[in-house]
Amino acid sequence: MIDTRAAVLTAVDEPLELTDIQVDDPEPHEVRVAVTNVGLCHSDLHYMTGTVPTDVPVVLGHEVAGVVEAVGTQVSGLRPGDRVVGALTPSCGRCINCEAGRSTQCRRVEEVRHRPRPAFQTSGGLPIERLGGIGAFSRHILMRENALVQLPDDVPLHVGCLLACCVVTGVGAVFRGAQVRPGSTVAVIGCGGVGSAIIQGARLSGASAIVAIDLDDARLKAARGYGATHVINGKDSDVVAELHRQLGDGVDYSFEAVGSAWTAATAVSLLRPTGTACLVGIAPAGTEVSIPASDFFFEEKRLIGSYMGSGQARQDILQLARLYQQGRLLLDEMVTRVIPFAEINEGFEAMKSGDVTRIVVDLQS
Repeated sequence: MIDTRAAVLTAVDEPLELTDIQVDDPEPHEVRVAVTNVGLCHSDLHYMTGTVPTDVPVVLGHEVAGVVEAVGTQVSGLRPGDRVVGALTPSCGRCINCEAGRSTQCRRVEEVRHRPRPAFQTSGGLPIERLGGIGAFSRHILMRENALVQLPDDVPLHVGCLLACCVVTGVGAVFRGAQVRPGSTVAVIGCGGVGSAIIQGARLSGASAIVAIDLDDARLKAARGYGATHVINGKDSDVVAELHRQLGDGVDYSFEAVGSAWTAATAVSLLRPTGTACLVGIAPAGTEVSIPASDFFFEEKRLIGSYMGSGQARQDILQLARLYQQGRLLLDEMVTRVIPFAEINEGFEAMKSGDVTRIVVDLQS
C-alpha cells in the first residue's frame, strides 16, 4: 500500500477535495499506474451535480494516461516504465458480447471490476469508491492489465488521455455504432469533446456533408476545423428547418452528444426516411424521450445508442493512436488547456465556456 494525492467527491454539488489517500497493492492481474494526465469529461460532471447518482466518498475521473509503476504477479504484457492509456470498459473476453466483438457491453464487467479489498481508502482505513473501477483523479490508480493500452512513444500523454474516452466514444459511434457509409450525410448535435470526435469520425468515414449543431459560435468555428462542412446555431434558428434549407433534405445519420430528451428527439427529426439517429450523450437519470411512432413505421427511421465506441476499446484506442501518428486524427487541437492538479475544480467551471473543447489536468504538477 502506498500514500498518494487524490481529488475526492465527498458530497453532491460540492467542490472536489484534494486530500491524501491510500492505494492498495496490485492484485495478480492488476497494474499500478502513476497518472500523468486526465481529461475532464462531462460524465464526471454528471456525478458531481447528482444528475447521475453515485455513492460518496468517490474518486471520479476516467479519461486517463500515465506510466506503469508496478505490476501484479500474473501480468505479462506490461512492465514498469510503459506509457499507457486506460479503457473504462474492461472485458471478460468470454461472455456472449465479448465473443461477438462488443466488449463495451461485457456481461460480466462488475465481476471483472470486483476486488477483494478496496483499491482506495482514507488514511483512517475507510473505503473510497472509484468511478468505473478507475478513479483517475488520483496520482496513483489500479487497473486490470486488459483495461490498459500501451501508447506509442510519439503520442504525448496529455493528448493520449483523450483516446480513453471522448475520442474512442465519438469516433467509435461513427465507425462501430452507426457504421456511417462513405458519401453519406451526417449531423452532429453538441460540439464539445465527444461531438468534435464524432465530426472527425464522420470526416474519416468519407461523409459528403457534416452539419455541426451547437448553441455557441466558438464551438461551431472549431467544428469546421475538425471537418464540419455546414454549421447551425440552435439559438438563432429552427434547427430542422435550417438543415433542410442548407442540404435540401434530412441527413442519413445524426448523432446526439448532449444528453437531453429534446436533443435526442431532434436527432430523429433531422433524419431523412431510412436514416439512423445515434444517441451518445449521457442523459440525467430518469430522462425519457418522446418520438412519434410514425417516424419508425412509415419512414423506417432507426434509433440506436452507442456507449464508449460500441466496439473493442483496447483495439480501437491503438488504431486511433495510429491515425494521430499519421496526422489524420486531430488531438492537439482538442486540448484547450492543460491545468495543474490544484486547479481541477476551476477546470470544471471552465468547461461551461463555449471555447473549451477539452481541459486536461496534469496530476504531477
